[in-house]
Amino acid sequence: MKASRTKQRQAALLGLGLDAADGHTRLTRGENFVLFGGSEGTHAAMQETAIKFNERLSRRGRRLEDASVEELRDIWRDIHE
Repeated sequence: MKASRTKQRQAALLGLGLDAADGHTRLTRGENFVLFGGSEGTHAAMQETAIKFNERLSRRGRRLEDASVEELRDIWRDIHE
């Protein structure tokens, strides 16, 4: 008899910056996010957004995997207002 394996949902934010002209390769990994590329300023902005996103999820007692699309939109709007 095979043991049943339940697949846990996984989710991550992916940030991709395309404006780097200085030759640096920037990569940041964090809790449920990966950010790659971008100029120094763009990469810093992506980092700030990812951190704020995680903070807002935490305040709501939610995980990225379990948040609805509406919740994610609300958080995005809140960060960028």
